[in-house]
Amino acid sequence: MIPVADADRLALNLLDARLEALVDGADLLPLPAPSARLTPDGAGELVRWVLDRLHGMSREPADVFGMQVRGLLTEFRSLRCPWNAAVLRLLDDPYTFVATGPRRHRDWAYDVLAVMHRRVRDPRGWIRLDADRVNDARWGLPAYPFEPPSAAEFPARLYPLEADAAVGALAVMSEEWQSEPRPVRSRPDRDAVLAHARILLDRYGPTARYWTNATAAATDRAPDFVRAGLQGTRSHTFVTSAYVKGLDLFEDLGLIAVTDEEVGVFWSFGAY
Repeated sequence: MIPVADADRLALNLLDARLEALVDGADLLPLPAPSARLTPDGAGELVRWVLDRLHGMSREPADVFGMQVRGLLTEFRSLRCPWNAAVLRLLDDPYTFVATGPRRHRDWAYDVLAVMHRRVRDPRGWIRLDADRVNDARWGLPAYPFEPPSAAEFPARLYPLEADAAVGALAVMSEEWQSEPRPVRSRPDRDAVLAHARILLDRYGPTARYWTNATAAATDRAPDFVRAGLQGTRSHTFVTSAYVKGLDLFEDLGLIAVTDEEVGVFWSFGAY
């Protein structure tokens, strides 16, 4: 017999996958049935609310239906847990990649590569941001927009960060690489931006270790990313140099969180 909490989690994960498939233009996954095993509030109530909204949507025209489902998916993910809500508030607008995978190797670089290649899912079923997951560029470049080095080359491309510096690195990923009108350092909601970043990193606990490809960390484990801003940050690139569909990736900033159970991968891309 599946415990109630596990049944709730399974239903939430299945519903997330179904909504994402609908957004991607697929309709192959079954809808989760809100059975009696679901708790009457919390997860069970959320599943029923989403299903009622979904069943009330017209499938035609298809583009309007897709937009409605995308909005429902965003709202569902925000309501599911505070971590999801913080991800969407902080990093949903710029060109970013956010994903967490399980820690399975002593050398965590292999786990990070598994995340970049989309070979694993979030162990908790929480949100990922990955606009390129269905990009057909991945037929030739499986990790697109990444073209990561081998695991053996990671030590030459990454530097350790103190936890407070990791918060700053994550916060400036909310900026744009070009023509950013409001860098975090001058925003009236600067403290709220930093608070969202802390929520994201709190997931990994007080013993998490952090790494970045930013060259400022080569000589300082606590560079001030907020003061420098995204445009003032230089790094060892992890992205492809391929020119795909008129898009040229020219800069990137990455942050990796490592624990005994998980690896979190946060990346910002500059493109034109």
